[in-house]
Amino acid sequence: MKVAVAGCCHGALDKLYETLELLERRHNVRPELLLCCGDFQAVRNEADLRCMAVPAKYRHMQSFHRYYSGEKKAPVLTVFIGGNHEASNHLQELPYGGWVAPNIYYLGYAGVVRFRGVRIGGISGIFKSHDYRKGHFECPPYNQQTIRSAYHVRNIEVFKLKQLKHPIDIFMSHDWPRSIYHYGNKKQLLKMKSFFRQEVESNTLGSPAASELLQHLKPTYWFSAHLHVKFAAFMQHQANSKEELPKATKFLALDKCLPHRDFLQIIDVEHDPNAGDSLEYDAEWIAVLKATNSLVNVTPSSWNMPEKNGLHAKWDYSVTEEAIKEVLEELNHNLQIPSNFTLTAPCYDPSKPQKHLEPVHTINPQTTEFCAQFGLIDINDRIQQAKEEGPARGEGEEEEEEEMDSTGSAEEPSEYNTDNSGLSSINPDEILLDDEGGEEDLSTCSVDPSPDHPPDFSASFSDIRIMPDSMAVSSDDAMDSTNEEPEKSGVSKQTEEKSLNERPLKRISGGENGNSGGKKIKRRNQAIYTAEDEDTTE
Repeated sequence: MKVAVAGCCHGALDKLYETLELLERRHNVRPELLLCCGDFQAVRNEADLRCMAVPAKYRHMQSFHRYYSGEKKAPVLTVFIGGNHEASNHLQELPYGGWVAPNIYYLGYAGVVRFRGVRIGGISGIFKSHDYRKGHFECPPYNQQTIRSAYHVRNIEVFKLKQLKHPIDIFMSHDWPRSIYHYGNKKQLLKMKSFFRQEVESNTLGSPAASELLQHLKPTYWFSAHLHVKFAAFMQHQANSKEELPKATKFLALDKCLPHRDFLQIIDVEHDPNAGDSLEYDAEWIAVLKATNSLVNVTPSSWNMPEKNGLHAKWDYSVTEEAIKEVLEELNHNLQIPSNFTLTAPCYDPSKPQKHLEPVHTINPQTTEFCAQFGLIDINDRIQQAKEEGPARGEGEEEEEEEMDSTGSAEEPSEYNTDNSGLSSINPDEILLDDEGGEEDLSTCSVDPSPDHPPDFSASFSDIRIMPDSMAVSSDDAMDSTNEEPEKSGVSKQTEEKSLNERPLKRISGGENGNSGGKKIKRRNQAIYTAEDEDTTE
């Protein structure tokens, strides 16, 4: 089965699908599935635009609204994860995943689905240590802090994914797993992006949470985006026991969408020829969601996931084959995800602009149906209940909490690596959307659908290495790169709208939705990402 994989889409769906049509015309290659690794930008209207944490000049409506309204339909089943340039209010409606438009499916904060027997998982957002141990407490209208923290990865999503035992074929994350750059052409990466040098050498570039998932899940393929550069790596994992067969992961980071030619990749994936052509739930993942339902947290308070440290009565939430069988019986062995897309916000109409459309916290009927079917907590409903009961702490206390997190939490100690909020990881909130320079490809593969050079995925991978028990790599390993000086750049500010007054949540089968923005720093590159919180303004 041919699968197309795209990097940061940035709302350019028309261009993306046109590229696939061009590929079919020139090479007779028609993918059955399209995967997008974040920054999808499912923007329905002007209010959604204000919920994207980007400078005002990058707030363009693009073409998603045409697919949302039904004017157009995605020509290929599209599955995506969230990044850090999203209409967070829209995606927040679907914490467990769901349809954002006909034939376009969002995986949720974290999720696993199946298509034609291929098991596909993903985690949305990017890693930030100061928000990692919080619950999903944000809701529109966002302020200057929550418009960003809304897309920060949480420990509960990583914990859920770590309960999986069955093999994963494909996994997606927006930001790169930390240390992955040591398993590909690091020299060429630093030639293209010299301002990564310090973080690569100190082994702080990327997400430690994604790195931990990579070690645990060991998927056949791992795809990322975020850093706007194409990069391939091949990692052989160490077996946990003599009985375990050795596994390897092919990693590929994709560039952003057009005009860059390396934003799209075609791969051949083994599939079940007897499986249907509908997107399906994954029974083990549903069972894990049910098992971890009691761990859902919708407060900004930091907390650790259960672990075997003598402080928790239960720490293993992986599920038995019997629990998986129960899920299958609940669904009468019909795992097909229902086509229950519903409009929950007005669609952009260029003839009737609504520049002052205000944000509304929305409970999506898809989420209501999903939670009712599997007995899960509706996160947005719980958030609304918490708002009505009154916040346990003020939003103005957030800076104080972040300062505490940077030196360690006053709560129970934890040996769970990525629960340590003092863990440093350089992971930019924002990558400049303009051309960042660099013309050379980081692999020998071209994904430009030209008549003379059809896509060849296998050529992308080289430099096979064994993944060590510890991902720590000495700075000496990064010294094979060239000695260019890091790029220098200034920081500019973008002043945006202040947070709007809170409005009550709205249950919708067809209604309005929206959000607000806040101040935003535009960051040119990682050379200016210091140890201080990247979410602060200057």
